[in-house]
Amino acid sequence: MSDLKNIYSSRFHKALLPLASRIEAELQSTLKGFPRIDRISARAKSIDRFLQKAAKTDNGVQKYTDPINQIQDQVGARIVTFYLDDVDLVSDYVNKYYRHIEVKQHVPDTCKEFGYFGKHFIFLIPDELKPSKVTANLIPNFFELQIVTLFQHAWSEAEHDISYKPSCELTSEHLRKVAFTAAQAWGADMIFSELQKEISKN
Repeated sequence: MSDLKNIYSSRFHKALLPLASRIEAELQSTLKGFPRIDRISARAKSIDRFLQKAAKTDNGVQKYTDPINQIQDQVGARIVTFYLDDVDLVSDYVNKYYRHIEVKQHVPDTCKEFGYFGKHFIFLIPDELKPSKVTANLIPNFFELQIVTLFQHAWSEAEHDISYKPSCELTSEHLRKVAFTAAQAWGADMIFSELQKEISKN
């Protein structure tokens, strides 16, 4: 793990930080003037979070055998929109500029559950965005783009902060409260989406 930490640390400082800055600026330029976008940001996955993800197991088996090349969100970007319909509008627009290799609509496992909602893309990083003075093997091939609403963004940030608190296992009561807030965020998104449609007709 120490070797992996050293390898990723070098990549993080030399390539991922400048790459995230370039991707953020490019997305902001591409979507300049696009209506109802609250924010556009990009980040390099922190060293600690990368190592946590690299150490994940699935039924006792290491999930990633080559995490440096298999983990695709080493650079992640997020576009936050006002309303649900804007997620698809922005997705269609961004798809004209970048080549995606994967797209996933994140929803809870069943219709009786509430949790994270959001649209995620894995895009190839255009050559022109790659830092020219950085060794090629330090630069990943892909970046992740999440397109979410304000309520989806707010809920996922708060839920992530609570769920990943060190040395704290959530009780069933805690999990019920998290699910309740997810249901409220989902309901708020639906109501605002309906209101926007009704008002825009007038």
